[in-house]
Amino acid sequence: MTFGFEHPWALLLLLVLPAWAWLNRHRGEAALVFSRAALLGRYAPRGGALLARVPGWLRATAVAAAIIAVASPRTGAAVVDIDAEGIAIMLVVDVSSSMLAEDFTPDNRLAVARNTVIDFVRAREYDRIGVVAFGGEALTLVPLTIDYPVIYQAVEQLRPAGTPGWLEDGTAIGTALATAANRLRRAPGESKVIVLLTDGENNRGEIDPRTAAQAAAAFDIRVHTIGVGSDGVAPIPIRSAGGRITYASLPVSIDEPLLREVAGMTGGEYFRATDEEALESIYQRINELEQSTVQVRRYVDYTPRYLPFVLLAVLALAGEWTIRASRWGRVP
Repeated sequence: MTFGFEHPWALLLLLVLPAWAWLNRHRGEAALVFSRAALLGRYAPRGGALLARVPGWLRATAVAAAIIAVASPRTGAAVVDIDAEGIAIMLVVDVSSSMLAEDFTPDNRLAVARNTVIDFVRAREYDRIGVVAFGGEALTLVPLTIDYPVIYQAVEQLRPAGTPGWLEDGTAIGTALATAANRLRRAPGESKVIVLLTDGENNRGEIDPRTAAQAAAAFDIRVHTIGVGSDGVAPIPIRSAGGRITYASLPVSIDEPLLREVAGMTGGEYFRATDEEALESIYQRINELEQSTVQVRRYVDYTPRYLPFVLLAVLALAGEWTIRASRWGRVP
């Protein structure tokens, strides 16, 4: 909060008051006529002299208050006006059963992906973000929105494909890309991005990933692809018919040439994450690559404060005239 004057030059008029007081310091006071000696004695010498000065003080107060009011005192508060053009981002997450591989110690790939995606969303401010989950088929969990808590809730509830009542198992990369691109093609704004995370090869769906990438490029949608999984083999839990869980070491088979090609066709980048730290750094890198356009304007919003000084001037003048018109004074 700041305080100032719209017309500070008007305050120079206050110098008139001490000059006026100095010029009139030896001027004699007019005699007061009393009809009763007892009344004169009641106020003389100290009370009468003091009361005689009150009208002058009130007039000086009224003039000073009027000058301050003319100077237009005001208080101001800084206001920030943010004009942001956010990016439209679809986060596409592979939830196939292989995402349960526990090579991202101490969690499996899907758990690490959930946490990393949530951190990615928290780092954004002005963007519309949606979420697509895919296994053997693709499902839009959250359409483009700025309601980030809804996104957090949807991502936290991601579960592996093949779970009853959920997506079929498999890896339909082309279908997932086409689903996300369809959500983005009519999105407002110039920047549209898909971030696709997968740990496998395209083995389901009727849409070829390259065809989906061509469609995305036609709509000026940039696709960043992320391949997750350690090199070599990874331990994957397998539940038997009796409910017992055993682990099988299965080879990691990521179609990196395909993911590189899809990213390159759309102007995006391909990343490989072999552990949790690498995946976190990749999403941070994408955050740096995809920055929103933000214009910040700062100005001061002023509120006028001259009214109290106007009221003070009026009250002071009224007080002066009341005293001068009373039996203790005279009308000038």
